[in-house]
Amino acid sequence: MLELKNICFTRDNKKILDHINLKIEKDKFIVITGPNGSGKSTVAKIIMGIEKPDEGQVLFNGKDITNKTVDQRAKLGFGFAFQQPVKFKGITVYDLMRISNGKEITRKDACDILSQVGLCAREYVDREVNNSLSGGELKRIEIATIMVRNPKLAIFDEPEAGIDLWSFQSLIQVFEKIQQTAKGSTIIISHQERILNIADEIILMKQGKVEKIGKKAEMLNSLLRDATCCKIQGGGNG
Repeated sequence: MLELKNICFTRDNKKILDHINLKIEKDKFIVITGPNGSGKSTVAKIIMGIEKPDEGQVLFNGKDITNKTVDQRAKLGFGFAFQQPVKFKGITVYDLMRISNGKEITRKDACDILSQVGLCAREYVDREVNNSLSGGELKRIEIATIMVRNPKLAIFDEPEAGIDLWSFQSLIQVFEKIQQTAKGSTIIISHQERILNIADEIILMKQGKVEKIGKKAEMLNSLLRDATCCKIQGGGNG
Protein backbone atom coordinates (compact mmCIF):
# COMPACT_ATOMS: atom_id res chain seq x y z
CA MET A 1 0.00 0.00 0.00
CA LEU A 2 2.53 2.62 1.21
CA GLU A 3 6.27 2.31 0.77
CA LEU A 4 9.15 4.59 1.73
CA LYS A 5 12.32 3.85 -0.22
CA ASN A 6 15.70 5.19 0.93
CA ILE A 7 14.21 8.37 2.41
CA CYS A 8 16.76 10.94 3.57
CA PHE A 9 15.98 14.32 5.09
CA THR A 10 18.33 17.02 6.36
CA ARG A 11 17.53 20.28 8.15
CA ASP A 12 20.02 22.94 9.27
CA ASN A 13 22.89 20.67 8.19
CA LYS A 14 21.65 17.91 10.50
CA LYS A 15 20.56 14.57 9.07
CA ILE A 16 17.09 13.85 10.50
CA LEU A 17 16.29 10.75 8.44
CA ASP A 18 18.98 8.41 7.13
CA HIS A 19 17.85 6.02 4.37
CA ILE A 20 14.46 5.05 5.77
CA ASN A 21 12.82 2.01 4.20
CA LEU A 22 9.30 1.09 5.29
CA LYS A 23 6.29 -0.78 3.98
CA ILE A 24 2.81 -0.19 5.42
CA GLU A 25 0.31 -2.84 4.35
CA LYS A 26 -3.40 -2.32 3.80
CA ASP A 27 -5.76 -2.39 6.81
CA LYS A 28 -2.98 -2.31 9.42
CA PHE A 29 -2.74 -0.37 12.70
CA ILE A 30 0.89 0.73 12.95
CA VAL A 31 2.65 2.58 15.78
CA ILE A 32 5.99 4.28 15.15
CA THR A 33 7.92 4.84 18.38
CA GLY A 34 11.39 5.77 19.56
CA PRO A 35 13.32 8.37 21.57
CA ASN A 36 12.70 12.08 21.16
CA GLY A 37 14.58 13.34 18.12
CA SER A 38 14.62 9.95 16.40
CA GLY A 39 12.74 11.29 13.35
CA LYS A 40 9.27 9.85 14.04
CA SER A 41 7.27 13.00 13.36
CA THR A 42 9.38 13.83 10.31
CA VAL A 43 8.47 10.46 8.80
CA ALA A 44 4.78 11.27 9.35
CA LYS A 45 5.17 14.67 7.67
CA ILE A 46 7.00 13.18 4.69
CA ILE A 47 4.27 10.57 4.25
CA MET A 48 1.66 13.36 4.21
CA GLY A 49 3.72 15.64 1.98
CA ILE A 50 4.20 18.37 4.59
CA GLU A 51 7.95 17.85 4.19
CA LYS A 52 9.75 16.71 1.05
CA PRO A 53 12.66 14.27 1.27
CA ASP A 54 16.12 15.19 0.00
CA GLU A 55 16.48 11.68 -1.40
CA GLY A 56 14.28 8.65 -1.90
CA GLN A 57 10.72 7.90 -2.96
CA VAL A 58 7.26 7.69 -1.43
CA LEU A 59 5.09 5.11 -3.20
CA PHE A 60 1.35 4.62 -2.74
CA ASN A 61 -0.25 1.56 -4.30
CA GLY A 62 2.85 1.24 -6.45
CA LYS A 63 2.78 4.81 -7.79
CA ASP A 64 5.41 7.45 -7.02
CA ILE A 65 3.80 10.29 -5.03
CA THR A 66 7.04 11.87 -3.77
CA ASN A 67 6.31 15.21 -5.43
CA LYS A 68 2.57 15.30 -4.75
CA THR A 69 1.30 18.07 -2.47
CA VAL A 70 -0.65 17.70 0.77
CA ASP A 71 -3.90 18.46 -1.10
CA GLN A 72 -3.14 15.88 -3.77
CA ARG A 73 -2.41 13.24 -1.13
CA ALA A 74 -5.62 14.13 0.68
CA LYS A 75 -7.48 13.42 -2.57
CA LEU A 76 -5.75 10.04 -2.70
CA GLY A 77 -7.25 9.25 0.71
CA PHE A 78 -4.63 10.47 3.22
CA GLY A 79 -5.66 12.07 6.51
CA PHE A 80 -3.35 13.78 9.03
CA ALA A 81 -3.84 14.85 12.66
CA PHE A 82 -1.31 17.27 14.15
CA GLN A 83 0.11 17.14 17.69
CA GLN A 84 -1.72 20.40 18.40
CA PRO A 85 -5.10 20.58 16.61
CA VAL A 86 -5.84 23.80 14.78
CA LYS A 87 -8.59 26.10 16.11
CA PHE A 88 -11.01 27.89 13.79
CA LYS A 89 -12.80 30.87 15.26
CA GLY A 90 -16.28 31.26 13.74
CA ILE A 91 -16.38 27.73 12.29
CA THR A 92 -18.58 25.11 13.94
CA VAL A 93 -17.75 21.45 14.37
CA TYR A 94 -20.36 20.60 11.72
CA ASP A 95 -18.83 23.13 9.28
CA LEU A 96 -15.38 21.68 9.86
CA MET A 97 -16.57 18.13 9.20
CA ARG A 98 -18.27 19.21 5.97
CA ILE A 99 -15.11 21.01 4.81
CA SER A 100 -12.95 18.02 5.70
CA ASN A 101 -15.26 15.63 3.86
CA GLY A 102 -15.09 17.72 0.70
CA LYS A 103 -18.77 17.18 0.03
CA GLU A 104 -22.06 17.72 1.79
CA ILE A 105 -22.86 15.50 4.75
CA THR A 106 -26.04 15.41 6.79
CA ARG A 107 -26.13 16.52 10.38
CA LYS A 108 -27.09 12.95 11.27
CA ASP A 109 -23.90 11.61 9.64
CA ALA A 110 -21.84 14.21 11.50
CA CYS A 111 -23.54 13.36 14.79
CA ASP A 112 -22.98 9.62 14.27
CA ILE A 113 -19.24 10.17 13.84
CA LEU A 114 -19.03 12.52 16.82
CA SER A 115 -20.68 9.80 18.89
CA GLN A 116 -18.06 7.31 17.66
CA VAL A 117 -15.28 9.51 19.07
CA GLY A 118 -17.04 9.79 22.42
CA LEU A 119 -18.66 13.22 22.13
CA CYS A 120 -22.32 13.96 22.79
CA ALA A 121 -23.37 15.05 19.31
CA ARG A 122 -26.13 17.38 20.46
CA GLU A 123 -23.69 19.32 22.61
CA TYR A 124 -20.86 19.59 20.08
CA VAL A 125 -22.17 19.66 16.51
CA ASP A 126 -22.84 23.43 16.62
CA ARG A 127 -19.94 24.40 18.90
CA GLU A 128 -17.26 26.71 17.54
CA VAL A 129 -13.84 25.12 17.17
CA ASN A 130 -12.17 27.68 19.42
CA ASN A 131 -10.53 28.18 22.82
CA SER A 132 -13.69 27.13 24.67
CA LEU A 133 -12.83 23.51 23.83
CA SER A 134 -10.35 21.50 25.90
CA GLY A 135 -7.32 19.75 24.41
CA GLY A 136 -9.06 16.38 24.64
CA GLU A 137 -12.21 17.71 22.96
CA LEU A 138 -10.17 19.23 20.13
CA LYS A 139 -8.31 15.95 19.64
CA ARG A 140 -11.53 13.98 19.32
CA ILE A 141 -13.06 16.54 16.96
CA GLU A 142 -9.94 16.34 14.78
CA ILE A 143 -10.22 12.54 14.72
CA ALA A 144 -13.88 12.92 13.71
CA THR A 145 -12.88 15.17 10.79
CA ILE A 146 -10.54 12.41 9.60
CA MET A 147 -13.02 9.58 10.14
CA VAL A 148 -15.75 11.38 8.15
CA ARG A 149 -13.56 10.96 5.05
CA ASN A 150 -13.04 7.19 5.49
CA PRO A 151 -9.33 7.64 4.67
CA LYS A 152 -7.25 4.93 3.08
CA LEU A 153 -4.38 6.07 5.30
CA ALA A 154 -4.84 8.01 8.57
CA ILE A 155 -1.78 9.48 10.32
CA PHE A 156 -1.80 10.72 13.92
CA ASP A 157 1.27 12.56 15.21
CA GLU A 158 1.58 12.04 19.00
CA PRO A 159 -2.18 12.30 19.69
CA GLU A 160 -1.55 12.14 23.45
CA ALA A 161 0.39 15.43 23.45
CA GLY A 162 -1.05 18.14 25.68
CA ILE A 163 -4.07 16.28 27.05
CA ASP A 164 -4.90 15.20 30.58
CA LEU A 165 -5.26 11.66 31.91
CA TRP A 166 -9.06 11.56 31.59
CA SER A 167 -8.98 12.76 27.99
CA PHE A 168 -6.26 10.21 27.29
CA GLN A 169 -8.46 7.37 28.56
CA SER A 170 -11.20 8.45 26.13
CA LEU A 171 -8.68 8.76 23.33
CA ILE A 172 -7.50 5.18 23.85
CA GLN A 173 -11.09 3.95 23.54
CA VAL A 174 -11.43 5.83 20.24
CA PHE A 175 -8.25 4.26 18.86
CA GLU A 176 -9.30 0.79 20.05
CA LYS A 177 -12.51 1.24 18.06
CA ILE A 178 -10.60 2.45 15.00
CA GLN A 179 -8.26 -0.54 15.26
CA GLN A 180 -11.21 -2.94 15.38
CA THR A 181 -13.54 -1.40 12.79
CA ALA A 182 -11.83 1.08 10.47
CA LYS A 183 -11.16 0.27 6.84
CA GLY A 184 -7.78 1.48 5.66
CA SER A 185 -4.48 1.74 7.50
CA THR A 186 -3.63 3.84 10.54
CA ILE A 187 -0.20 5.15 11.52
CA ILE A 188 0.27 6.62 15.00
CA ILE A 189 3.44 8.32 16.20
CA SER A 190 3.54 7.63 19.94
CA HIS A 191 5.52 6.40 22.94
CA GLN A 192 2.47 5.59 25.07
CA GLU A 193 2.34 1.98 26.23
CA ARG A 194 -1.46 1.76 25.89
CA ILE A 195 -1.30 2.90 22.27
CA LEU A 196 1.57 0.52 21.55
CA ASN A 197 -0.55 -2.24 23.06
CA ILE A 198 -3.24 -1.99 20.37
CA ALA A 199 -0.83 -1.98 17.41
CA ASP A 200 -0.70 -4.72 14.82
CA GLU A 201 2.91 -3.78 14.18
CA ILE A 202 5.45 -1.54 15.94
CA ILE A 203 8.27 0.32 14.21
CA LEU A 204 11.17 1.44 16.41
CA MET A 205 13.26 4.39 15.23
CA LYS A 206 16.58 5.62 16.62
CA GLN A 207 18.83 8.42 15.37
CA GLY A 208 16.97 8.83 12.10
CA LYS A 209 16.98 5.15 11.20
CA VAL A 210 14.57 2.23 11.48
CA GLU A 211 16.04 0.16 14.30
CA LYS A 212 13.52 -2.69 14.31
CA ILE A 213 10.08 -3.67 12.99
CA GLY A 214 7.90 -6.41 14.42
CA LYS A 215 4.55 -7.60 15.65
CA LYS A 216 3.32 -6.17 18.93
CA ALA A 217 3.92 -9.42 20.82
CA GLU A 218 7.59 -9.59 19.88
CA MET A 219 8.30 -5.87 20.22
CA LEU A 220 6.47 -4.69 23.32
CA ASN A 221 8.41 -6.61 25.98
CA SER A 222 11.80 -5.48 24.68
CA LEU A 223 10.56 -1.88 24.40
CA LEU A 224 9.31 -1.89 27.97
CA ARG A 225 12.62 -3.31 29.19
CA ASP A 226 14.33 -0.42 27.41
CA ALA A 227 11.70 2.12 28.46
CA THR A 228 14.23 4.77 29.46
CA CYS A 229 15.52 4.85 25.91
CA CYS A 230 12.14 5.32 24.25
CA LYS A 231 10.46 7.13 27.14
CA ILE A 232 7.59 4.63 27.10
CA GLN A 233 4.77 6.02 29.20
CA GLY A 234 1.72 4.35 30.65
CA GLY A 235 -0.76 7.23 30.76
CA GLY A 236 -1.60 10.69 29.53
CA ASN A 237 0.26 13.86 30.26
CA GLY A 238 -1.68 14.36 33.46
